[in-house]
Amino acid sequence: MSLSNPDSPLLSFDELRTRLLAIGPERYHHQHPFHLMMHEGKLTRGQLQAWALNRYYYQSRIPIKDAIILSRSEDKEFRKAWRKRIVDHDGDATSAGGIQRWIKLAEASGLDSERVERGDEVLPATRYAVNEYLNIVRNRTFLEAVASSLTELFSKDLISLRMEKMRQHYPWLSGGLDYFEARLTQAPEDAAFAINYVRENAKTRAQQESAIQALRDKCDILWAQLDALYFAYVQPGWPPPSAFRIEVK
Repeated sequence: MSLSNPDSPLLSFDELRTRLLAIGPERYHHQHPFHLMMHEGKLTRGQLQAWALNRYYYQSRIPIKDAIILSRSEDKEFRKAWRKRIVDHDGDATSAGGIQRWIKLAEASGLDSERVERGDEVLPATRYAVNEYLNIVRNRTFLEAVASSLTELFSKDLISLRMEKMRQHYPWLSGGLDYFEARLTQAPEDAAFAINYVRENAKTRAQQESAIQALRDKCDILWAQLDALYFAYVQPGWPPPSAFRIEVK
């Protein structure tokens, strides 16, 4: 995103942070109708299964996204800090990662893990939106790639709310909430590192604006995934060919 006036003054860090944080209430997917239904206990088991299955595709691409960012950095200290994100999701010899924890959530919803991991039934729009996220981190500036991860600024509050509402409305999912427990500490740590990187490396107003736009674009990608779920499984309820079908009992 370029400014019409290239001489616009650099934002202070407080101003930049305020602009970034303002994107959350405006565009973050906590306000999507699908999430509102989830938190009000209005989703069926089948709709939650569709969410878990489709969201798995996003989760499975997070470490790929982080590996792309890692591969683009020539800064050893940056790579040392960023690589923890891959371990957080893929796991290592001593602990399961976020992907495996998400599989546990999908199993708690009643899905078979092999079915989820195959990904055959993922909505085309989900796949398209998630792959566009990979395109952002691969093809745009390195600063924008890092800034696109800043949705983690907003995720802790949503995760806390989601855990509370799932325990309240969907107690049969309670055994699968380990993914969210881990992200309560991981996400704020990751966000703090990324926002400091943006502060130190956005050296012009145009670069600051491009970082802000990258965060908006990431929010749009998350929103688009929920649009696809709502259209296919809520209203009008038209899943495309080969996509997951809710079992009618």
